[in-house]
Amino acid sequence: MGRFRFDLLILLLAIHWSTALSDLVISKLDRRIDLTSQIVRMSLSLKVENTGPDPVSEVSLTFPEYQAKNLALLMAISTEGKGKTKGFSSNLPIKVKQPDDSPPSLIWYAVSLLKGLGKGESLTLEVLAVFTHTLRPFPEKITQAEAQLFVFQDSAHFPVPYNVKIQSLTVKLPSENVESYTKLENTKLSGSEIKYGPYENLPALSYSPLAIHFPSNKPFAVSQELVREIEISHWGNVQVTEHYNLIHGGAQSTGEFSRLDYQARPNVRGASAFRNLIAMLPPRAHSIYYRDAIGNISTSNIYGDSSKTLLEIEPRYPMFGGWKTSFTIGYGLPLRDFLFQSGGSRFLNISFGSPMNDVLVENLTLKVVLPEGSKDIYVSIPFSAKQSRETKFSHLDIAGRPTVVIEKVNVVPEHNQYFQVYYKFSNLSLLTEPLMLIFGFFSLFVACIVYMHADFTISKTSASYLAKLQWDEVQATIQQLHDIINHCLAIHDKLEASLRELSRTGDVQACKAVRKSADSLLKDLSKDLKPLLAFLQSSPQAAHILPKVEELVVKERDLQEKIMLKHTTVVDSYEKKSGGRDIENRVASIQQKITALKQEVDDLLEFVEDI
Repeated sequence: MGRFRFDLLILLLAIHWSTALSDLVISKLDRRIDLTSQIVRMSLSLKVENTGPDPVSEVSLTFPEYQAKNLALLMAISTEGKGKTKGFSSNLPIKVKQPDDSPPSLIWYAVSLLKGLGKGESLTLEVLAVFTHTLRPFPEKITQAEAQLFVFQDSAHFPVPYNVKIQSLTVKLPSENVESYTKLENTKLSGSEIKYGPYENLPALSYSPLAIHFPSNKPFAVSQELVREIEISHWGNVQVTEHYNLIHGGAQSTGEFSRLDYQARPNVRGASAFRNLIAMLPPRAHSIYYRDAIGNISTSNIYGDSSKTLLEIEPRYPMFGGWKTSFTIGYGLPLRDFLFQSGGSRFLNISFGSPMNDVLVENLTLKVVLPEGSKDIYVSIPFSAKQSRETKFSHLDIAGRPTVVIEKVNVVPEHNQYFQVYYKFSNLSLLTEPLMLIFGFFSLFVACIVYMHADFTISKTSASYLAKLQWDEVQATIQQLHDIINHCLAIHDKLEASLRELSRTGDVQACKAVRKSADSLLKDLSKDLKPLLAFLQSSPQAAHILPKVEELVVKERDLQEKIMLKHTTVVDSYEKKSGGRDIENRVASIQQKITALKQEVDDLLEFVEDI
């Protein structure tokens, strides 16, 4: 409030410093301020008359500095005639034009007319001014159960730098409820509207402060940053991806949040929160998704008809004042609906801002990714914005895709106008990626054929090649030795099994037959083992593994001897009719040695298997 009073003092001083410009007179000024959302819209209708002898080509508008810094959009059109002969102009050029003797707290804008306004002539200017961050929450912090209240401050007299014959103001509120408002002469509250005036014969830069304190639980969704990427594919699709960093810009939520209270009475215990947002997408949008850092968010719905597609998105939690969230929405569009040709150029014609009308975007970065090979790029935007260029690399790109980057602050729904990106592109460039794929697969197949049929050995007499052959022979020999040892162990298992069968049936002759067959097989295996050992002992490549191999052979022979000794002892005991307890005592020490040797042989076999 102190800042407002300071600005007011400067403006009152400006009244004494400034005089009416030229000989223009405002015969009628109607102003309407819409406070039904977080974005304040001011509509002005000014009937301007030239009472002087010289033509006038500009009309000046003034705004206090505290309003001008939050001015997101200012546009004006002129009308002439009445009834059926009434004509409208296109948007008139507007620029800041600060007089030398004006205080810095008053910002001047010059509206350029399409033709000079001659002596005695008049025209009507229709002006739209859109402001952001103008509504101030009061109180600034509320609990979950409280409603939001806002204060709006302005002047009942619009400070235009001309004499005004008749002026009136209408303020539209979100509802009929109002906490308080400034009562001036000719003030009337009617439903959800407060009317000030009409006021007659006001001097230039007349100023009469007012303040309105009112409740509003409309969504105060503010996107602190929005990165919107539009990627063109000449194969038939325009892919749009939008990354939002969203905050509730209303009164800060204080105290604990109760999910139970919110679920039970959401309109009372969560009146200040917003639960969903509506994105109005083009009618033929497809492949729509909505996700955040965690993953896909299933709380969304899509409604559509022939004129539009509505995407209703709901965050993972209700958004109270000061709460933040981040999410991404994406969708595809048919190329033929948005890409056109003009002369030798192609141009993209698509909307600029966010598809969500309830969202104020503080910082918008719009990226238009054109196909690789695009050139002579030109951008046409119906308002001022910062432009730059960058390159994006994607699948199968060589030089990268040229990207137009457009940045703008304080983007409101009125900025969601169509803009155009013109560029030239050769149809032959469409064949680049398919030819790259064909050539790539062809090269792969040729490489496989060459690899399968070619001998890449440098020389069959080289030391490395001979060493490799010798090592292959060593590995083959070790594999044979490994198989022989495993065969021996299998024979040992048969001997053990014959002893178990002997204890069950008492058939000594059958057990001796198994022993005789085992002796014969082991003798043959021992003969097969000798040349293998001799080869390993003579090969330099086997020097580092020979000790383990020899140890394996020795341990296997020791194991073989112990098993034979056990077998002989048990058979002799059965022939002498010895008791079971006596047999177990006689072979107990032998069995302990057999168990230890089996473990050692198994460990050595694992070493050989690793080789």
